Amino acid sequence: MKGHRISVEDVRIRVATPNDIDAVDALIRELATYEHLSHQVIATKTQLRDALFSDTPHVYCHVVENDDSVIGFALWFLTYSTFEGATGIYLEDLYVRETHRRLGIGASLLRTLAQLCVERGYTRLQWWVLDWNKPSIAFYRSLGAVPMDEWTVFRVSGEALQELGTSR
Repeated sequence: MKGHRISVEDVRIRVATPNDIDAVDALIRELATYEHLSHQVIATKTQLRDALFSDTPHVYCHVVENDDSVIGFALWFLTYSTFEGATGIYLEDLYVRETHRRLGIGASLLRTLAQLCVERGYTRLQWWVLDWNKPSIAFYRSLGAVPMDEWTVFRVSGEALQELGTSR
């Protein structure tokens, strides 16, 4: 209903289904716009569907619904710590539409993933956040998350990956 302010009690968090591909794809593109990274989005809906719903899925996704409309998502995959000898969750993306922020929905998504960790014996839930994204950093800190400042992320991609992967 237009003009009606929803609350966290008005939404439902559930595991994504193949019917959610269009909505999740749209939200990924909204996230990329928010992060000023739209130029990097080359993934297709087919790739997303295959990654989420193949016989051996590579990633998992929870969506947030309000009135049968998907308004947010968390896309994640499993990690493993050799030091702890245990599995964890790496949160690739968490996004809630701007019109639905500051209602506790993002915290509910993170709580859902934390509950999965506790239920399954996973020892950590981790993610990256852009340094300039001060609102998200403050939000994550309010939930007890701590930055891993002593670690630097490295990546090999594009031509460098091709060269490394084909060298002897």
